[in-house]
Amino acid sequence: MYKKFFGLSRNPFEISPDPYFFYPTPSHNEALASLTYGVYKRKGFVVVTGEVGTGKTLLIRFLLEALNRNQVASAFVYNPRLSVLDFLIHVLTDFRIPITGRTKAEMLSTLNNYLLSRSRNGGITALVVDEAQLLNWELLEEIRLMTNLETSQHKLIQIILVGQPELDQKLDSQNLRQLKQRVALRCSLRRLALDDLRGYIYRRLELAGAHGQTPEIFPEETIAAVHRNCQGIPRLANTLCENSLISAFSRQVKQVTPEIVEEVAITFRLNVVSQTSDSNPDAAEQRTKMLELLSQIVAGMSVPGQAPEMFLAPQVKSE
Repeated sequence: MYKKFFGLSRNPFEISPDPYFFYPTPSHNEALASLTYGVYKRKGFVVVTGEVGTGKTLLIRFLLEALNRNQVASAFVYNPRLSVLDFLIHVLTDFRIPITGRTKAEMLSTLNNYLLSRSRNGGITALVVDEAQLLNWELLEEIRLMTNLETSQHKLIQIILVGQPELDQKLDSQNLRQLKQRVALRCSLRRLALDDLRGYIYRRLELAGAHGQTPEIFPEETIAAVHRNCQGIPRLANTLCENSLISAFSRQVKQVTPEIVEEVAITFRLNVVSQTSDSNPDAAEQRTKMLELLSQIVAGMSVPGQAPEMFLAPQVKSE
């Protein structure tokens, strides 16, 4: 809707984890280095944790693309709420291993033969489990036992557990002390500092086709407003920036102002703003105006022949 207006070729702030938009902050670089080292040096277990929205899934999708380019066989479990048998079926299927048996013993034997064959040919095999904080105790223990698949020199399968901080708490429990002792590398994704967020926003805009116009679209004071409201969480920054671009487009202004960001933050009830909005008459008034504006736009778009003039302009019509 707003791409042509801002001279963009694609939406820069989609919340889907597209590796094309991966931005290597120091925290993400550290995590990526640990993951890469853990896989290629066959360390067995690597654990990555981070708060909701800090870019864990984007990081591992970027990693998986790199592993695939380097002929590392990988399986990706994105929904760990599975029984042990379903988990093994998912893993075998993702490795493209024909499933010839239906018992756990038969599946583990099939997996072991596959891993031994790849190892003899110098191949590396990795298993990535996202949302690992949701793994139940039985499945965590089963995953630990998978690291018993090894030669005298190295592990046959490299396992990466990715999850929220609750995963750290789980691994610290007495029940999982054996698994914890097998973790070779651990790292954590941190919230973005202001400088990191600036680079993050500018990088996404450039990749989306801004071509050096990034400071004009998001000036310094606007980035500070985004950082204040998203608290350094990339996913929230995406939501703020995307909707701020839409709001700026609806007003036909080429620059996203701090006021626009604040209005969007209030609309989305982000904690930093919502905690103070009740006692701030100006903020409440801004939110009311924003909601009225959006209502007018929606009404105009849904009634034939009554679209606002800006939606009929030549530079927008093709969108």
